[in-house]
Amino acid sequence: MAISINDIVAFSRARTHLSDLVLEVEHGAEKIITKNGEPVVAMIDAKRLDHYHQLERAHIHLLLLGEAEKGWADIEAGRTTNAREGLAALKARRAQTLVNRGA
Repeated sequence: MAISINDIVAFSRARTHLSDLVLEVEHGAEKIITKNGEPVVAMIDAKRLDHYHQLERAHIHLLLLGEAEKGWADIEAGRTTNAREGLAALKARRAQTLVNRGA
């Protein structure tokens, strides 16, 4: 759904017309509440928000599956390392990154 200029509402107007805005959102509208001309809050139907959260979780699961596939491919190709040595190398890289940022 595209946001139109009518869906952008100043905070002061939202405060005084909250009931009207809630009704509009219940009927499918989405509203952007602005403060000092900057968007700060979106109003959407709670069911739609739940749907967005479900999509986000599904996306994360797909990313994890992709990483697992890469891991299996590394194992099959023999690209493995000792867990302690690998962890030590990661810690050393992280420490060096922190040192470089502080310099």
